[in-house]
Amino acid sequence: MSDKNGILASFDFLDSTVEAIEELRRAGFRKSDMTAYAPFPEHHIEHAMGYGQSPVRVWTLVGALTGTATGFAFTSWTSMDWPLVTGGKPILSIPAYVIIAFELTVLFGALATVLGLFINSKLPGFKPPVVYDPEFSSGRFGVFVAAEGGRLDEARSILEKHEPVELREGAHA
Repeated sequence: MSDKNGILASFDFLDSTVEAIEELRRAGFRKSDMTAYAPFPEHHIEHAMGYGQSPVRVWTLVGALTGTATGFAFTSWTSMDWPLVTGGKPILSIPAYVIIAFELTVLFGALATVLGLFINSKLPGFKPPVVYDPEFSSGRFGVFVAAEGGRLDEARSILEKHEPVELREGAHA
């Protein structure tokens, strides 16, 4: 992955950040061209960037269903491979298998959630961002826009309209 040239704007207020992101989106910048920084999770920024619901929930569902199927399949296979007739009860008795199926549902669902979180977050990040301001961890909001040439000037003019505290050019990994 090559470095992208762009511009970094640092804001003191959430409203300015959200308005700048929304105007950049209206100007045709994609969410893949922008990186937003915040000192805490903020749903207004996520909404402005155009993010929907997290795909991690699908990973959890698939993991849980796989765990349920594995639990019932494992116990059924075990009972059929080593049948033990006790008191005339059926060899395959679903109510007895529900506990193991439930436990594997929880286990596989949790493991799939963690796996989906790492994959969708692209963690671990081996290349730290080159453009970053330590103030983003202590109260400021930031927007990095990757652009070249005329698009960089357009991004600069949009960001300047929203009165950033600091505006600088740089490269992002």
